[in-house]
Amino acid sequence: MKKNLFVAMAAMLALSLVSCAKKSASNGDESLAQLKSRGVFVLGLDDSFPPMGFRDENNDIVGFDIDLAKEVANRLGVKFKAQPINWDSKEQELNTGKIDCIWNGLTITEERKNSLSFTKPYLKNKQVVVVRNDGKFKKLSDLAGKIIALQSGSSAEDAVNDTPDFKKSVKDIVFLEQNLMALNDLMIGGVDGVVMDSIVADYSIELSGMPLTLIEESLASEEYGVAFRKGDKQLTDAVQKALEEMAADGTVNRISSKWFGADITVIGK
Repeated sequence: MKKNLFVAMAAMLALSLVSCAKKSASNGDESLAQLKSRGVFVLGLDDSFPPMGFRDENNDIVGFDIDLAKEVANRLGVKFKAQPINWDSKEQELNTGKIDCIWNGLTITEERKNSLSFTKPYLKNKQVVVVRNDGKFKKLSDLAGKIIALQSGSSAEDAVNDTPDFKKSVKDIVFLEQNLMALNDLMIGGVDGVVMDSIVADYSIELSGMPLTLIEESLASEEYGVAFRKGDKQLTDAVQKALEEMAADGTVNRISSKWFGADITVIGK
């Protein structure tokens, strides 16, 4: 009797373990499989952030990040879609499933790493202040009592908040939806400086020919990464692997040289 009871209990335990294993598998990370099942890799971006992602004269979304992501999608065997989003609510767009990733010069921070899954850094950057090139402002301290602008929800905002002495020294901070709006405001004298990514600032000034310059002293150094939902490790790893393969076979060099004149990435380095 006892032997039969033991056998029955053992059988029940085995069934329970199998059931738990199946449940664990079903609740596991299926982000890569789900992406391939849908067949479309949806990238969330601010479409006014040259040269990372922006609209050209034909209103097509182009850029360095776009070219990288298109090639990654191709290697994953899926189609590519660029989805413009409100940058201030980018994490909400990601977590509600409207996009698969945030890939648009997104700065990796410790705070963001707590809620997002990041690839390894692919570009180094820094936060700088753009001013009119009339010689009035050469150091950050020259902006004491002046008005600066920046993109709301950007790493420029983080950089200013993390530099309390500089933040306290300026008269006011204007928050705008796009960097290009801030630069236009700078051009007409609405503000005295714009805090933004050096990569974007350099490209925008060169492309537009605007009489602007960068204060050499920077506010913060940073690195760009691609962000996914916190549990989407398989998809994060697949994109990282594709980027490393692209760096090894020269694809990254070709794309970077197209936009920057040289390979300025840090992928696989």
